[in-house]
Amino acid sequence: MAPWTAFDIPSQKGRTAVVTGTGGLGLHDALELARAGAQVIVAGRNPRKGGATVDRIRASVARADVRFELLDLASLTSIEDFAARLGRSSDSLDLLINNAAVMTPPRRQVTSDGFELQFGTNHLGHFALTLRLLPLLRRGRSPRVVSVSSVAARSGALDFDDLQSERRYKPMAAYGQSKLACLMFAFELQRRSDVGGWGVQSVAAHPGIARTDLLPNGAGPSSPEAMIRRFLWFLFQPAAQGALPTLFAATAPQAEGGQYYGPDRLGETRGHPALARVPTQALDRTDATRLWVDSARLTGVSV
Repeated sequence: MAPWTAFDIPSQKGRTAVVTGTGGLGLHDALELARAGAQVIVAGRNPRKGGATVDRIRASVARADVRFELLDLASLTSIEDFAARLGRSSDSLDLLINNAAVMTPPRRQVTSDGFELQFGTNHLGHFALTLRLLPLLRRGRSPRVVSVSSVAARSGALDFDDLQSERRYKPMAAYGQSKLACLMFAFELQRRSDVGGWGVQSVAAHPGIARTDLLPNGAGPSSPEAMIRRFLWFLFQPAAQGALPTLFAATAPQAEGGQYYGPDRLGETRGHPALARVPTQALDRTDATRLWVDSARLTGVSV
């Protein structure tokens, strides 16, 4: 079978998609969805970057139906406002790609609601966003939610006694925990959709190791991580390639709810979309239920 590429994306005409994040993987997700005919909403916290992303997509895709909407995933108020605006302008939503992320700030930072920045943005922000948009998704046509995890989830562990890394903050450990939470949320969302008859397909994906600004933006442009990204760029696959597992999860007819997709080569660091190896800890249903309950309590958002 030939490798799956963006050329294999079926027509998305008549479908509305929200993609969080204005650069890197999110840019390529939005670009290819617009190319396939979807109405795309690029959601992010920086209007300048968001406007530049929209301009780039329109320059590449004639008559692209794309716009920017303000969304700060580190603010529960911003998330609520975004969902309310979308509810006023749209009757339904067909696709939500939970892509935006913060990675390894060297010192512990918090969101406007007091959550550790990585856990609060990467997981809790997307948890609240998904549940706020669930009524629209349930009215969508074959609706899907794609949660973007990371190879870092393999070493991630949920510390329920210190989810906010208040006792001890290690940048990569906190990132791994947040991305494990994203993966477990995707699986739990599918289980709850099945039981509740929501009709929403929840799929997880990871990009392997891709050339994006995630490391420089988080750890800082002079950090060792950013230097590796800058000078050993050839170890990282292009962002467009890294976006393929997410696009497969979002659009491929053969993608299944409750599954996890990533690159197929070199330990899932690069290549074309295929089933990814699920870390053992992500399969713990008791922890997944506890994570959902804790996330609902912390965000004040529930179904």
